[in-house]
Order: sequence, then C-alpha cells, then structure tokens
Amino acid sequence: MSFSDRLKILIAGRTVSEFARSVGLSESLIRKYLKGSEPSLSRAHQIARASQCSLVWLASGEGLPFDAAPEVAIDALQSALRIIANEPGTTDFHTPDTETLKHIIALYQYLRNHRLRDGTVDELLGQSFLRAFVSQSD
Repeated sequence: MSFSDRLKILIAGRTVSEFARSVGLSESLIRKYLKGSEPSLSRAHQIARASQCSLVWLASGEGLPFDAAPEVAIDALQSALRIIANEPGTTDFHTPDTETLKHIIALYQYLRNHRLRDGTVDELLGQSFLRAFVSQSD
C-alpha cells in the first residue's frame, strides 16, 4: 500500500478540499500526494497529527492507522473472544478471524478519534473509512 493509498483512507468520506483544510495544507498539495508524490517528514507529521493517526502507519503502512491508544495484542483479543464464546449461555457467537479483528480495531480507533462537533460518533464517516481501509487492505 502506497502513501497515496493510506492518504485515501484518511480522506474517506470527505472531499479533498475538506481534508486539506482539516490538516492545514493546500488542496493542490494533497492532490499532488494523491497522485503519488511523497511528502517531507514534516508534512507527513503535520497530516498525521491533524488526522490523529499514526505517523508510522502513514509513512510506512506498518501497524494500524489509529494507534493512539495502547497497541492491541491481537492474540490476547482473540483469546478474550474465545473465552466469551465458551461461556455458558453464550449462543450464536463466533470469534472473528485476524483480518476482521484488525478492521474492527482500526474502525474503533478511527471513530474514537473522529467525532462530530457535538461529540457523537460519526457512523457515516466510519462506514466510508472502513470501506476505504478494507479495499486498500486487500
């Protein structure tokens, strides 16, 4: 996944103009990055900071996009879900596969960091983010 692909994930659900304003850069500069140009470290940091995303993920694609919270250990999460699934009285519960868990965590972190002005969760923006994230992960 390229820098441009990761930037598209961050923009998901907004116009390029809206995104550019939100990160304090010109629309033309963001469009340049979307066409494949790589930003300087200071510009990448500016985008990551304003988007509240991981600079490591934005720059390299490693890790999850929004890891401001302590990193989630996938194996521990899978174990927790298996324990819940095996509890007496739990029915129709299945443990998601690793990729699905990564999508859930990325979406949760995105929604936690990108709320509406009144503090509520923006589910429509979350849907756009997830679609972009999943399509770029494939």
